[in-house]
Amino acid sequence: MRIGIIDGHPDGDAARFCHALADAYSDGAREAGHEVRLLRLADLDFPILLDRATWEAPHACPDLTDAQDLVAWSEHLMIVHPLWLGAPPARLKALLEQMFRPGFAFKPGQTRSGRLTGRSARIIVTMGMPAVIFRLWFGAHGLEALKRNILGFVGIRPIRDTLIGNIEGLTMARRQAWLSSVRALGASGR
Repeated sequence: MRIGIIDGHPDGDAARFCHALADAYSDGAREAGHEVRLLRLADLDFPILLDRATWEAPHACPDLTDAQDLVAWSEHLMIVHPLWLGAPPARLKALLEQMFRPGFAFKPGQTRSGRLTGRSARIIVTMGMPAVIFRLWFGAHGLEALKRNILGFVGIRPIRDTLIGNIEGLTMARRQAWLSSVRALGASGR
């Protein structure tokens, strides 16, 4: 399987757990024989969209071309990101807005045209609060919006998720257990 990984943490600090999770998923996938490409948000340079005309026009940004190439190549996407104010970081949302443009993600003038159908996805979210609180009390609205309004909108499904809560309080043993679990997800291509 061709697996594209988007490490959606905007901070390039190697100590960020999202980076370790992206690497663990990648390692597990490669060890199982999958082809893997990894894109790190922190390494990209691209503008944010400010108007509809820019969104509908072709872009001329090499990093956006690389991001779109990763999605077009992939049979399965894995996106890992921290939860910031109940949603993905703004820079990750800006990348998704730039990538999923008319002509690439759907036919111009249409929605849900299925240009990215045939792909599945896994979203891994790290957060400070307990994951069960995010899901049950807050309704996981940021995650559901990413699944339904962005990935599902362009035809990607099924979309699975993994929530990792209490991130600041994780012991080294618990971090290693999460890395092993995510490595196994990468190996299974799920």
